[in-house]
Amino acid sequence: MASSPITMMKMKLNNCSPPSTAAAAQFLPLLGPHQIRFRSFLAPHHNPSFPRTIITRPTFSSSSIITAAMASEASVKVIDGKKVAKDVRDEINAEITRMKDSIGVVPGLAVILVGDRKDSATYVRNKKKACEAAGIKSYEVCLPENSTEEEVLKYISDFNDDPMVHGILVQLPLPSHMDEEKILHAVCIEKDVDGFHPLNIGQLAMRGREPLFVPCTPKGCIELLHRYNVEIKGKKAVVIGRSNIVGMPAALLLQREDATVSIVHSRTRNPEEITRQADIIIAAVGKPNMVRGSWIKPGAVIIDVGINPVEDATSPRGYRLVGDVCYEEAIKVASAITPVPGGVGPMTIAMLLSNTLLSAKRINNFK
Repeated sequence: MASSPITMMKMKLNNCSPPSTAAAAQFLPLLGPHQIRFRSFLAPHHNPSFPRTIITRPTFSSSSIITAAMASEASVKVIDGKKVAKDVRDEINAEITRMKDSIGVVPGLAVILVGDRKDSATYVRNKKKACEAAGIKSYEVCLPENSTEEEVLKYISDFNDDPMVHGILVQLPLPSHMDEEKILHAVCIEKDVDGFHPLNIGQLAMRGREPLFVPCTPKGCIELLHRYNVEIKGKKAVVIGRSNIVGMPAALLLQREDATVSIVHSRTRNPEEITRQADIIIAAVGKPNMVRGSWIKPGAVIIDVGINPVEDATSPRGYRLVGDVCYEEAIKVASAITPVPGGVGPMTIAMLLSNTLLSAKRINNFK
């Protein structure tokens, strides 16, 4: 009897066992692209120990990858998202103190949570803690699952008009009976710190235009590359995933940085071959360990956005978290990589705080 796709995924992906290209491709989901070039107020951190040049090779055989692995595993750079996020939060806190002392304004972030999803409640709780630590005033609205669209829209309208609130975030996903697009569109674009308003995304996609805000997770990915002095201009970049939240904006951001960008998605033929050409890989597909060592060009830089629970009988929780990239294989080939957890995750909330501060400064014309 043939195994189900879920059973096959557990066998082939949970433990980084090497699947064929065809097997990996069948798990490739509908992905997303989004990225743009941005300049935040945060100064880049210069790390002289990080290589500025990325190794390139015209073609790669299995033996060449193995040889590169032996030479590079010991020197692979782990991109520490926790440390960078802390640096960002410290800079934000200093800037908030300066603004409060100068004009008496404290940035405010309002979060609307509908329903009782545990993961969403955890995200909201973490955002509240991060706001308090950075000196941002947090406003929280928790509504029951059966709330109406009108109730949610009323809170959004109130926050739109509240001068103490500089950023509004509607926690996704919303209950199925609500029109997500309608609700997100109701957020005032000047307070759309999530960066999902269609006008923000449209500005992001257009040359010569600047969005008011960049979506937080893609912005965090680019910030990590900047802080580790990874050269983007002129490099080949592959974004695996084309979601509106990460993949699509990430691709747009890389284009703004003058990278040559390809997007790998569920209908892409030969995803392994395309990915292996990349100097920079951003994986945001939501499939555990899908990107194998054989997909990676020696010396490539990898930003792994995925955070996937997989069964692990040795863990007290019964599971462990892994990324979209098989970390054990990737560190033998890549020059730098983000770990999971501890890579992109902490940066998402840090960039939300950054966008909230940016909004408060813009609204109050504070330089």
